Amino acid sequence: MAKIVLNKSHYFHNLKIISEHVGSKEKVAVVLKDNAYGHGLLEIAKLANEFGIENAVVRTIEEAKKIEPFFRQILILADNNLNTYSHSFHIVINTLEDIQRLPENTNVHLKVDTGMHRNGISIETLEEAILGIYKKKLNLTGILTHYRSADELSCDFFWQRSVFKQVKSETKIICEKLFLPIPKFHSANSSGLFRFKNFDEDLVRVGIAQYGYLETNIIFSNPKLKPVMSLWANKIATRTIKKNQKVGYGGTYLAKNDMKISTYDLGYGDGFLRLNGTQKYTTPKGYEILGRVSMDNISINSDDDEVCIFDDVKELAKLQNTITYEITTTLNPNIPKEIR
Repeated sequence: MAKIVLNKSHYFHNLKIISEHVGSKEKVAVVLKDNAYGHGLLEIAKLANEFGIENAVVRTIEEAKKIEPFFRQILILADNNLNTYSHSFHIVINTLEDIQRLPENTNVHLKVDTGMHRNGISIETLEEAILGIYKKKLNLTGILTHYRSADELSCDFFWQRSVFKQVKSETKIICEKLFLPIPKFHSANSSGLFRFKNFDEDLVRVGIAQYGYLETNIIFSNPKLKPVMSLWANKIATRTIKKNQKVGYGGTYLAKNDMKISTYDLGYGDGFLRLNGTQKYTTPKGYEILGRVSMDNISINSDDDEVCIFDDVKELAKLQNTITYEITTTLNPNIPKEIR
C-alpha cells in the first residue's frame, strides 16, 4: 500500500530555523489546517508538541478538537459552527456579524483587512468592532492581518505592514479607553516571516515553511529548509514489454527497446495529480513514470518492491504548473503516515 513518510529530523530542522528567527518557540504558531497541508494533522501536531511548540492554527473547530491535547492555544480561522468552544480555542472574527454569533467569554482574534480584500473588517470599523467585542463580553486576545504579496518583489508587503502598524496604534488607544488588555499582534505567514529582518510581533503563523518549502521570489535570501514529506508506492505487478509496445491509457508511452516495467499502487484517486503522458517525470532514484497516471496505479521502469515517488515536490509542482501546497494538500488523507 502507498504511504507517506515524514522525516522528523527535517521537521525539527525547519522549526529550529523558524523559532530562532522569531526569537523563541513561544512565538511560533504552526498552521495545521487541511490535514497539516497533507502531512497528517495528528502526526504533525504530535511532532510540533514534542519540539516544544505551544500554538497551532486550524481551519475548523473539528480540527481543533482533534489536536487540543497538544497545544496551549489553537487559533480557528474560518468556522461558522461556533456554538462550542474551549478555553484553549481562539476564534478569528472575519466580519462584524461574527461578533453577534459568538457566546460570551469566547476568546477571539480580530482580523483586519489591510489590503488583501479577502477576509477581515475594514480599518475604518476597527473601533466599532472592538467596542462590539467589549459589549458582547468576548475576550479580545489577538489582532491579525494577512499579506497578499509577501512572496513577491513589490511594495505591497511594506504598504500592508505600514497599514497594520496603524492598526496596532489605534488598537492600543481603543483598548486603553475601554480598560482592556492589549491583544497579541500577528501578521506574518511563511513568506512574510523571512522578510522581517528583526521580528517584532507576538506570533508568526507559519504554514508551508515548517514543511520545508517557501514559495517566494528567488531574489530573497531564504534559509535552507528541508522537505518533510516523501511519497512511496508499492509494486503490484511486473512484466516485460517489447520494443514499440505502448503503455497505459491512450498508449502515450512507446517503448524504445525491450524493457521491464512494473505497476505501483498509486494514482490520481490517491490525490497524486494526473500526469498525462506528455510530461516526463523521474523519481528521486531516476526511474520514469511511463504514460498516463491512472486512477489507482502508475507504471514505472522499475521492478523494485517499493519506489519513492518524490521526496521534494518543487520540480513536480513546476511540471504541473502549480505550487507545492497543491501537490501536498491534494493527497488523500487516508494514505498511511510513517514517521522516521
